[in-house]
Amino acid sequence: MDRAFFAELSTAARAAIVFELDRGLACDNKLEGGFDPVTEADRAAERALRAAIEARYPEHGISGEEYGRVRPDAAIQWSLDPVDGTRALVCGLPSWAVLVGLIEKGEHIAGMIDLPAIDDCLVAVVGETLRNGRPARTSGCRQLAEARLSTTDPNLFSRPELEAFEHVRRLCRLTRFGLDAMAYARVATGDIDLVIENGLKPHDYDALVAVVRGAGGHIGNWMGGDDLSGGSVVAAASHELYQQAVGRLSACKAIR
Repeated sequence: MDRAFFAELSTAARAAIVFELDRGLACDNKLEGGFDPVTEADRAAERALRAAIEARYPEHGISGEEYGRVRPDAAIQWSLDPVDGTRALVCGLPSWAVLVGLIEKGEHIAGMIDLPAIDDCLVAVVGETLRNGRPARTSGCRQLAEARLSTTDPNLFSRPELEAFEHVRRLCRLTRFGLDAMAYARVATGDIDLVIENGLKPHDYDALVAVVRGAGGHIGNWMGGDDLSGGSVVAAASHELYQQAVGRLSACKAIR
């Protein structure tokens, strides 16, 4: 996979989003009894990403948060979250991201975490993550006592999940909230050491896997495995730190 194509995807999505922001951001709610925003920027960015992929790789499958799936049986699949962190976007915060993952026969082979608001783009191809064209590396942190931890919102956890998260949080050096996909980007750049989340969907995590791994980090589920389909995700600066975190998570009887 050509890195230059990810740059094209970034340019296309950013242009679509800027256009909608300049027009005045329209926002709808997808959730009854709660608030799950979607904006015209989300939809426009996904249309732009799909058009670029269709033009270059018409035989590939595409799955996106806003417009569903085409060619689900294709060996190579693109996974799109055109605006991850829409709540941040509508609040004028910079942590929202454009996420693009590339999966071949079930393996995450490439990915992009693009943070347009701060002009920061991480792309992983062939097992190497670059940040704005330069190699990105995790901190290599191996101990929970030295770790900087993040989750987007502890209120998104169920009571048992929050109890398990607290088993880890109490051992970490500090904790930051509200970063969405930016937290995973910061694991890859060495600024955050550990991210623990649950309830994620494939479009939320598909781009993250290659980026974290390509920077020397480890990403897996809460029980120590590689299958993320259950929505539980732990991203760590090192395999040793990951093992410590999942050891604490799985020790919590509430989530067994």
